Amino acid sequence: MQSLIRDINLAAEGRKKIDWVSNFMPTLNTLGDRFEAEQTFKGQTIVVSVHLEAKTAYLATVLKRGGADVIVTGSNPLSTQDDVAAGLVDMGITVYAWYDCTDEEYFDFLHKALDHKPHIIIDDGGDLVNLL
Repeated sequence: MQSLIRDINLAAEGRKKIDWVSNFMPTLNTLGDRFEAEQTFKGQTIVVSVHLEAKTAYLATVLKRGGADVIVTGSNPLSTQDDVAAGLVDMGITVYAWYDCTDEEYFDFLHKALDHKPHIIIDDGGDLVNLL
């Protein structure tokens, strides 16, 4: 399925933010190296519903390095950073989120994420799990 984000042209700035935070995440870096070597999540679909900003986006990239098919959606319409969402899409991660989406759009994004039939769900807020 195709990502739904505000503006893919913001990807360079979003990637810059994600790359910057990676310099300050030693534990995730270590896990990412291990996940990548072992392909811990190969064949797994992981849906991540979080406050979509650079630190949480970096978590999604670490899961992808481990072989997962990662889908990201925001857990709060007012905390989603459009440039970070675009950066993730540019890195091959499916994203359904944009800043200040309507309630209808928000729940549509959650349903689209669940349509991927995830094996693992990371949900900050409980809205996604509540739909199961």
